[in-house]
Amino acid sequence: MSASSIPKSRASVLLGSAFLMATSAIGPGFITQTTVFTEQLRTSFGFIILCSILLDIVVQLNIWRVVSASGMRAHDLANAFVPGLGYVLSTLIVLGGLAFNIGNVAGAGLGLQVLLGVELWQGVVISVILALVLFWFKHAGRALDLFSKVLGMVMILLMVYIVYASRPPFGAALINTFKPEVINTTAIIVLVGGTVGGYISFAGVHRLLDDGIGGPAFIRDVSRSSVKGILLASAMRVLLFLAALGVVMAGGAIDAGNPAASVFQLAAGEVGYRIFGLVLWCAAITSVAGSAYTSVSFLHSFHPFFDRYRSLVITVFILFSAVIFLMIGRPVRVLVVVGALNAFVLPLALGIILLVAQRRKFMGTYRHPLWLTVTGWVAVVLVTIMSIKTIVSDLGKM
Repeated sequence: MSASSIPKSRASVLLGSAFLMATSAIGPGFITQTTVFTEQLRTSFGFIILCSILLDIVVQLNIWRVVSASGMRAHDLANAFVPGLGYVLSTLIVLGGLAFNIGNVAGAGLGLQVLLGVELWQGVVISVILALVLFWFKHAGRALDLFSKVLGMVMILLMVYIVYASRPPFGAALINTFKPEVINTTAIIVLVGGTVGGYISFAGVHRLLDDGIGGPAFIRDVSRSSVKGILLASAMRVLLFLAALGVVMAGGAIDAGNPAASVFQLAAGEVGYRIFGLVLWCAAITSVAGSAYTSVSFLHSFHPFFDRYRSLVITVFILFSAVIFLMIGRPVRVLVVVGALNAFVLPLALGIILLVAQRRKFMGTYRHPLWLTVTGWVAVVLVTIMSIKTIVSDLGKM
C-alpha cells in the first residue's frame, strides 16, 4: 500500500511512530555520550556517527519489517518461535527500560532545574505529572504521537541555533567523516546501543501495531517510517556533534562533571545554558514516555491485566522510577548490572527476528530480503562481540 493511499490519520501515526522511536533514543545519556565522544575523537567522530547510522538502519529495518509483517509484538513472536523465549526477552527489556527510566526522570528534573531554577525534586514531580497526564488522555496514542513530534522538532530547532553559535569547522568534519584520523569501534557500538538498543527499536513498531498498522500491505510505509526514525535521531546526534566540535576546536574547556551543559554555555552564554535545560528536559521527558509505553507493551503476554489496565500500569512504571530516584538517587550498581544485561537485548532480539523471518508460519506471504538477512546477522555478530567486551569492562569496575 502506498503512502498516498493511507488515510491521513494513519499517515500521522506512521510519522508519530518515527518520532516516538527517535525521541525515545534521544535521552540524557544520548546527549552526554555525543559530547564526550566528540571531545575525545574530534572531527573523526563524524565517521563513528556514519557507521552507527548504517548499522542502526539495518537493525531497525529488520525488526520493524518482520514485526509489522507478522502483525505480532516482538515477544509474542519469540514465544511462538520458542515457548518461553518471549518472557526472557520481555523481562530483559522491562528491567532495562525501568533502570534507564530512572536516569530519564533525573534528566527531566535537572532540565527544569536549569531552565526554571526550581529544586531538582520539584522538577522531577512536575515532569512526572505531565507525563502521567499524557497517558490518561482518552486517545493516549495520538497524544503521545503529537507530544513526540512537537518536542522532537523543538529539540532540533534549538540545536540548529547552538550549532550556529558554536561555529564548528564544517569542512574538516565532513572530510574526516569519510577519512577518519582515529577509529574507535567501541564508540560505534555504544552509539548503536543508544539508538536502537533495548526497548528503543520496538518503540515505534509496537505503536503501529496498537493502531492496526501491520501486515505485508504496509511493509513499504513501515520501512519508510523506521528509516525516518533513525534519520531524526541521527540529525540530533549530528547537531550535538557539530555544536560540541565548535566549542572543542575553539579551545573551550569542557566540564567533565556536566559536559553537555558546558558546551551549550560556552557556545551561547547564559542563553545557551537555558537552552540546554530545555533540550535536556525535552529529551528526558520524551524518553520517559517512550520507555514507559514500550516497556509496558512487553508485559501484556504475562497476563491480560497488563493490557486491560495499560494506563494504570504505565502510571505505576513512571511513578516507581521517580520514587526510586527521589529516595536513593541513581542506583549506580543496579544500572551497571542491568545495563550489562541490556547489552545482550539487541543481538538477542535481532537474532530472534532474523530466524522468525525465515518461517512462513509467521510471515505468511511476506518474504524478507536477502540483503537485510545477511547484514542483520553481521550486525548480530558485531554487537555481540562488543557487548561481551563492554560487560567484562563494566563488571570489572564494580
